[in-house]
Formats: sequence, structure tokens, C-alpha cells
Amino acid sequence: MIPLNVSFGIFAFLPQGWIFMVFIILIECLILTKAFKQAWFSKKTYGLTALTNVISGIVGIVISMILNGGWLMVVWFPWVGSNEIDLLDKENIYGLIVFYLLAFILTIIIETFTNWMFFRKLYTAKLILISTLIANIVSYAIGTIVLYSYSFGLI
Repeated sequence: MIPLNVSFGIFAFLPQGWIFMVFIILIECLILTKAFKQAWFSKKTYGLTALTNVISGIVGIVISMILNGGWLMVVWFPWVGSNEIDLLDKENIYGLIVFYLLAFILTIIIETFTNWMFFRKLYTAKLILISTLIANIVSYAIGTIVLYSYSFGLI
């Protein structure tokens, strides 16, 4: 099995990375469908939510490549492992937290905008914003626990 303590740029192109990303998108589909439809499944909501996540991911990769000079392996989601940073070094931890928060904030902005574009005729802007925020808080929390636990050998 390919080690999981690699950067997200590498992980994203492995089968495990695709499985992880589908899992995260499904979490957001569930939450947004529940918020919008008061049900756990809606084909249209799932499809549009998946599309907004793909758009967010593509925009994130493009922005990351612009900011880092075109290096594809440093992507939006700041997942690093014990091979890349030392958790005992406070500067490394602060840098990771800042990068992580910026990625989260920009993800919220992109996904709220795309969700608003797709859902604005059906739901209020406030519901779209709050639902997108909750979906991303939950998916980031679960994703963080899973990915960082593996990448730092905690599980």
C-alpha cells in the first residue's frame, strides 16, 4: 500500500485520494440536501453540490499553482505529513494553521458563490451561506481528523 504520509498534491492523484475526496463530497451532499430539502437524498441537490465541490477544487488548484509558481504538487488543501513538517516546531504549526484557515475561508467563499449561482432561485442567500458553512465545517473537521491522523501516524 502506498504510504499515506505524503502531501495532498500526491495523495489527490492516487486511488485513496479519489476515495477520500468522494467521501468528503458525499458528506457535504448529505448536509446540504438535509438543509435545503429536509431529506437525506435529492438527486438534483447531490449533483449540484458535487459540481460546486469540483469547481471549488479546480479553482483551488489553479489559484495554488498561480501562487506557487506552477508547481502542481502543492495544492489547495494544506495536507502535509511528518516527512514535511515537525509538529514540535511552533513555527511549523502556526504556518500550517494559517494556511489551513486561509484555504478554509477561500473554500467557503468559492463554494458559497457557486452554491448561490446554482441554488439562488430555490433558496435564500442566508440559507445557502449558513448551509455551505456548516457543510464545510463538518467535512473539514472529519477530513482533518482522518488525514492528519494518518499523515502523522496517530492511527
